[in-house]
Amino acid sequence: MKVIEITQKEYPKSLLKIYDPPKKLYVMGDESILNNFGIAIVGSRNATDYGRKITKSISYGLAKKGINIISGMAKGIDSEAHIGALLAKGKTVAVLGSGFDYIYPKENINLFWKIIENGGAVITEYEKNVRPIPTNFPKRNRIISGLSSGVVVTEATEKSGSLITADCALEEGKEIFAVPGSVFSRNSKGTNELIKQGAKLTENIFDILEEF
Repeated sequence: MKVIEITQKEYPKSLLKIYDPPKKLYVMGDESILNNFGIAIVGSRNATDYGRKITKSISYGLAKKGINIISGMAKGIDSEAHIGALLAKGKTVAVLGSGFDYIYPKENINLFWKIIENGGAVITEYEKNVRPIPTNFPKRNRIISGLSSGVVVTEATEKSGSLITADCALEEGKEIFAVPGSVFSRNSKGTNELIKQGAKLTENIFDILEEF
């Protein structure tokens, strides 16, 4: 584990521009990729097959283009985002809502190590003994957004935490992308609402790439 303080040159430049940047980052993996161009992909923990499939497809395609995939290593959409990048042999960054003594969720411990072993990075602002309490996760979302040049929401309920990440990105003047879904699906209520509010309707990686 490495510790990068806000005063060090290794500290991600993009995080210096966000509200309340973390004073320290705890990093496992390759810290140099934190300054690379990246896109965040986030969404529901209780993902549908549709959400998983489109997430993995977008993540894989972007990673093949050499773009960092940034997410939160939660169950569901976040996990699929990291897996898609790994399948493409690309780089992915996971931002935790806990310290390294408490990898959360526990079933993602193998994913945690795969990210590191494949040249990615896992980071947190929390000291290693900090447990994954609920209030940590909305706070960590500003880091996911801050590291990225745009945020893709592939599946989200009306009250999904991923919408907090989108709000952070909006406040930072970044692009918001949302994958449309069925009007009958609870998991598409959040993404469809984002599109109504001006997020770019996104069906594939080309809808994202043309904005950069």
